[in-house]
Amino acid sequence: MPAVLRETREAMSKVDTAWLRMESPTNLMMITGVMIFTERMGLGKLKALIAQRWLAYKRFQQKAVDAASAAYWETDRDLDLDWHVRLVALPGKADKPALEEFVSDLASSPLNHARPLWQFHLIDNYAPDGKRAGSVLIARIHHCYADGMALVQVLLSLTDASPKEKKHAELAQVWLKKDQGSVLQRLLQPASAGLSKVLELGEKALEKGSELLAHPEVAALIAKEGGEIARELAVALTLSDDPPTAFKGELGKSKRVAWAEPMPLDEVKVVGKALGCTVNDVLLASAAGALRSYLREQGEDVDGLTIRATVPVNLRPLEHAKKLGNHFGLVFLDLPIGEANPLRRLERVAANMGELKKSKQAALTFGLLSAVGMAPAAIQRLALELFSRKATAVATNVPGPQMPLYLAGCEMRELMFWVPQNGSIGMGISILSYHGHVYFGLITDGKRVADPGAIVRRFAAEFEKIALITLMEDWEQDIAAADAQATLAHYNSQS
Repeated sequence: MPAVLRETREAMSKVDTAWLRMESPTNLMMITGVMIFTERMGLGKLKALIAQRWLAYKRFQQKAVDAASAAYWETDRDLDLDWHVRLVALPGKADKPALEEFVSDLASSPLNHARPLWQFHLIDNYAPDGKRAGSVLIARIHHCYADGMALVQVLLSLTDASPKEKKHAELAQVWLKKDQGSVLQRLLQPASAGLSKVLELGEKALEKGSELLAHPEVAALIAKEGGEIARELAVALTLSDDPPTAFKGELGKSKRVAWAEPMPLDEVKVVGKALGCTVNDVLLASAAGALRSYLREQGEDVDGLTIRATVPVNLRPLEHAKKLGNHFGLVFLDLPIGEANPLRRLERVAANMGELKKSKQAALTFGLLSAVGMAPAAIQRLALELFSRKATAVATNVPGPQMPLYLAGCEMRELMFWVPQNGSIGMGISILSYHGHVYFGLITDGKRVADPGAIVRRFAAEFEKIALITLMEDWEQDIAAADAQATLAHYNSQS
């Protein structure tokens, strides 16, 4: 290899390679984010910020190159910031439906693999109420660059704690210290020790992939001899395929996105505390209720129906959150769509999450993803299809900072993102908390759900069902009485 190429090329990790090769015409491997600001942002100021802070990460100066034998990162010596950071205008009324349509089109359009796989679009004519509002920044980043936890930290590195940049250095420290007990860290933090053994088992599992599919008893044998991780493999392989619904079936090439109006985080916390469950449990139960309501309106029989969502689980130490790359596993979460009672639905979601906390599923899938990155194309397709058939959606919950952030001197009012789906999965559920509010978003395959807004509009109503039933209970214990009374007053004022 010429000396110049040796200097500009860097081997890609096996897990990152797996995400690079997962891309297909029906499922692009892009993380898409939307940031809405209270003020209008200048393109020149944004480009200067990207050049100074975003490109400070060497990885974003590199292209992802997939060769026959392996994938690698190659420095783009002709990096064109004008191509990566663009000023665009919304058509028509430039309102929220127009913005959702524009984001949907971007989520359906592949990034240019001849360049570094990221792009920012700045919108300066957004008018959600018929009047010109602040700017909107849309970010698209290929999943092979980093996972959600890392990208949240990288995006934070673009922001400041005040309109003046002098507080930039202290922001990450404040947020990291404050959120060490956050939803993501508390709920699904499996042991990350022994990952080398996981990788080894993952390789062996994929080597035997076709045999495991043809002979399930082989999985039982490996489980007997391979310990806890191998037992998780046997469980994963023997999971039934998710049932066919309006959400599960043939995919197209068009993605549709929608997001709900922000909801006060404190109200969710009050309900979770009163019922002895987590914020994440309440939000996922509300999402399950919204999916149930939509399916019933479509005329589907939902009685007894359970669908699965794959949930990403962070496996990197918190202090390494700003390091790029993918360092997470996946777990299969049952969503009890068929349960009509909102509190029982919440109880079942909480119980399912409790079981997942004890499992090693996340570590197993991390090992399998690494092995997929090394495996021949036929085995990659086999593994991807095997796991994607067992779930209907991808569900993510990312805790953001509970303070206002500023980017290029503009205050960020709202923040939303969507993660990609893989294989035959056609739906992504995104939950994010920021500055005292919860944001719920949905991305769907247009062939399965043409209007995801019809689902997200049900989210707040499903949460209110849980909250109102909770408030009608005869509590014998004084559980956050003041907070409960404040929440009751809020709902009385809404009625």
